[in-house]
Amino acid sequence: MSHPVRIIGSYLSPFVRKVLVFLDQKGIPFQIDPIVPFFGDDRFSQVSPLRRIPVLIDDRVTLSDSSVICQYLEDRYPTPSLYPLDIARRAEARWIEEYSDTRMAEVFIWRIFNQVAIGPAVWDEPANHEVVQRAREQELPSIMDYLEQLIPASGFLFGNLCIADISLGAMFRNVALARIPLDPTRWPKTVYYLERVHSLDSFANLFPIEHRLIRTPPRQHRAVLAELHVPLTPDSYASESPRRGVMRT
Repeated sequence: MSHPVRIIGSYLSPFVRKVLVFLDQKGIPFQIDPIVPFFGDDRFSQVSPLRRIPVLIDDRVTLSDSSVICQYLEDRYPTPSLYPLDIARRAEARWIEEYSDTRMAEVFIWRIFNQVAIGPAVWDEPANHEVVQRAREQELPSIMDYLEQLIPASGFLFGNLCIADISLGAMFRNVALARIPLDPTRWPKTVYYLERVHSLDSFANLFPIEHRLIRTPPRQHRAVLAELHVPLTPDSYASESPRRGVMRT
């Protein structure tokens, strides 16, 4: 590979985080343009027609969906494998990734993280605490109950670390950043499983970056990351003013 992979997207996005962990596990170098998608310029709309992150650009493709990106990276760089080899287990892992990216994202990102972090930081909108409370008390528990049936008492979901573990770990980091506690007495397998996943260097090395950015206005993210010696792209798709996305989910 003659040039590092280029990633467009914020470290605070669970979908970007999934790809960054995937890249780290594969040992693939990258540079990042750390924009919040609402601050993407017109060029960003061209590489991401739905104005979503992450976007991957390399010497062969431009892709703008985290699941498609991870599958592409697995196909192009098959070692180490991050998908189960057995076709049935691989399908189950992809289902968990899909569940994380859809139902869990709807609750964790749009009903919780969007209210407590994105809305205030990007749009200067106060959090709707009724939406957050309803998500915490009614929707999050049903997700946790479902996962508690699937999570093993030790290790990872399908033996070796795979896309399912990475997807869940990436999504649950936004719950932690939103300061939503998970009850270890009610969901012990899931809580301790997440501790195992998040203890991996690929996740843990992102925590200091995330903690800085969650306290930093989006327009200042690139400057903060430069201070942290993050490998930044030489130019950016960022604009000064935010705009709404094409689709919410």
